[in-house]
Amino acid sequence: MEEFVAYLVKNMVNAPEQVDVRAVESQKGWMIEIRVAPEDVGKVVGRKGNVIRSLRTLAGTIGARIGCKVQLEIVQP
Repeated sequence: MEEFVAYLVKNMVNAPEQVDVRAVESQKGWMIEIRVAPEDVGKVVGRKGNVIRSLRTLAGTIGARIGCKVQLEIVQP
């Protein structure tokens, strides 16, 4: 799951070498933290949050298929 999210995000941003995706196991499932360059945050969030909402939907659907809950968060420095 972590590699899939990293692949999607790296293809969206201008600085793919600065993309850092980490998966942290929590009580409710998996929390995937996405870190990108400050100038690329807008591209990952999208207008009115549409892009991040779509990424969350994809991750949630894939997580449901493998039997765990997945949450995405953008972590800013």
